[in-house]
Amino acid sequence: MPDISIFNDVIGPVMRGPSSSHCAAALRIGRLARDLMDGDLAEVLVEFDREGSLPTTHESQGSDMGIFGGLLGWDADDERLPDSARALADAGIGLRIETVDVGDPHPNTYRLTLRNEREEHALIAISTGGGMMEVLSIDGVALGMDGGYDETLVWLDGAPRDAVARLTTRFDADEVLVHDVEGGLLVQVKAASFVPDDALAELRPARVRRLGRVLPVPSRKDVRLPFRGSEELLAHDGDRHTPLWRLAVDYETARSGFDDGEVVARMVDIVRLLRRSIAQGIEGTHYQDRVLGHQSGGFREAMEAGRLLDGGTLNRIVLYVTALMEVKSAMGVIVAAPTAGACAGLPGAVIAMAEAMDRSEEDMARAMLAAGLVGVFFTTRWTFAAEVGGCQAEGGAAACMAAAALVTLADGTRDQALAAASMALQSMLGLICDPIANRVEAPCLGKNVMAAANALACANMALAGFDPLIPLDEVIDAAKAVAERMPREHRCTSLGGLAVTPTSLAIERRLAGLRGGGCVGCGCG
Repeated sequence: MPDISIFNDVIGPVMRGPSSSHCAAALRIGRLARDLMDGDLAEVLVEFDREGSLPTTHESQGSDMGIFGGLLGWDADDERLPDSARALADAGIGLRIETVDVGDPHPNTYRLTLRNEREEHALIAISTGGGMMEVLSIDGVALGMDGGYDETLVWLDGAPRDAVARLTTRFDADEVLVHDVEGGLLVQVKAASFVPDDALAELRPARVRRLGRVLPVPSRKDVRLPFRGSEELLAHDGDRHTPLWRLAVDYETARSGFDDGEVVARMVDIVRLLRRSIAQGIEGTHYQDRVLGHQSGGFREAMEAGRLLDGGTLNRIVLYVTALMEVKSAMGVIVAAPTAGACAGLPGAVIAMAEAMDRSEEDMARAMLAAGLVGVFFTTRWTFAAEVGGCQAEGGAAACMAAAALVTLADGTRDQALAAASMALQSMLGLICDPIANRVEAPCLGKNVMAAANALACANMALAGFDPLIPLDEVIDAAKAVAERMPREHRCTSLGGLAVTPTSLAIERRLAGLRGGGCVGCGCG
């Protein structure tokens, strides 16, 4: 079972682009591919399995933009990302994208063939949701690489295994794996830093490649987590009834090695970034290749003029959610919390409610940490990837996380926060993913608003003592079981629901005409 981090897997990455599963994960895969070639790339072939989600979504949902940016060595929030296709061409890197019939079991599988004048490598990786990814193999050798370590790959021609064993006495590695390859060995060293050349001298390597860490929180060996699910949390905390945010800090300090103050400070920084993005969205965003224009500013005007129905703080929540979604669609900086497609429901609800309650940014951060812990439970048992589970894996996760956060803002108890999370997810089982015109904008906007409104209702129900009946862990398991019976067409492939209505297809054709058939946001058409 993976060691989930709140900042790696749940509240993050900080990024640009329409989809974390597509853009941020693809960028991280591209970064590792670049390192595998030591930054020297002449040709790249990207292949997607015909039965996966990527043949119909890679262009419009940001996989191309992410891969290109990663191959160039950029970060996920780099302002140049919308022009990454042109930049790749300017760098003289030839690129082909093809659809193949290979029967990949995961719908978000990337097959990369990388070449320069001296060497060629094949890399297979998957996007696992929320910007997380895993390299499955390099040159046909199963490696298992999630970007949490600095990884040193050492190719050896006939080196004795005892010499490899001595490497561990000269270098402090978390793990050293030895793989048999044709003509020798491939040694994979996972550590907090790269193996220096002098530690490798005895091995006389034929080739060394160093693939840098791409996650904000590094992986560590011998991590002892206090709990991995809500039932384990209740058993661990017992009658102490520690607030959920405090338990989140305890969890993340164990996972990351950061101290309490650093965990809270990191979340405060995220809150401040989100508040800036909300303000940017309300003031107005512009981007050619999107379905919806700027609408949140009009909502603010109507709200301030008293033309809206009295929704209380819910109206401010709607304003903030729509503003964040517009920033995402304009390639502005957002936080995948837990994903880019569901980036607005949680922070929009928390920040709007906290401001209405005159609470501090640290209070907001504590609420976001409580939400992050619920997200840990969610992704430990299942996934945030809509391609695997439909929008119940994204919007549903956001709703249950936001419900726990709002209870935390109200100084509710640990048990009330977990109850609110359970109730919020219960009402979103079976939610499909069907982006109109193949963009992550609509009905994603409405689903983010629904997630936030659902969270507010369930938070108040929990604070009033409503019984969720089904524990949170069991609800997550139920959502997973539903996804296993959900048709592929309803799991984010743009082949079902609203995505295939005549109007949706017409909008997609219009946007393709504006781009001239080029890649999303690149202007290369």
